[in-house]
Amino acid sequence: MQYWLMKSEPDEFGIDDLKKCPRQTAHWDGCRNYQVRNMMRDQMKVGDLALFYHSNTKPPGVAGIMEIVKEGYPDHTAFDPEDSHYDPKSDPDKPRWFMVNVKFVEKFPRYIPLAELKQQSQLSDMKILQRGNRLSITPVSKKEWDHIVKMGRE
Repeated sequence: MQYWLMKSEPDEFGIDDLKKCPRQTAHWDGCRNYQVRNMMRDQMKVGDLALFYHSNTKPPGVAGIMEIVKEGYPDHTAFDPEDSHYDPKSDPDKPRWFMVNVKFVEKFPRYIPLAELKQQSQLSDMKILQRGNRLSITPVSKKEWDHIVKMGRE
């Protein structure tokens, strides 16, 4: 099993939105970065767990946990000219962008702000805390995962 951190803006799609979806499941679409695409297409597997991170909000931070329930497949939003994630260079016969399906697992009793994550020496190597890292999906080590989950459940 692998662990991930996946960012979303809560005013676009937050953890409460995921919880309200049918079967508490949704596709994670709209990622337009090749490194992130490769993670979703090649590395994320059914059963992997991800921290749901609220970005571009005050304060940004970790809100809870979701599970990968469908491995990477072509992101259909890239083909829809009416969708905000439309990419005219993406071809359904040779898709450029991929997505995964995620399922709500839990909302933490305690939201963990980014500033608090930065104060944790156990998380000093965490990708999201490294200067210049703006990827919307990053891998998380088991040690980092365990520490953050413990914080969120306190």
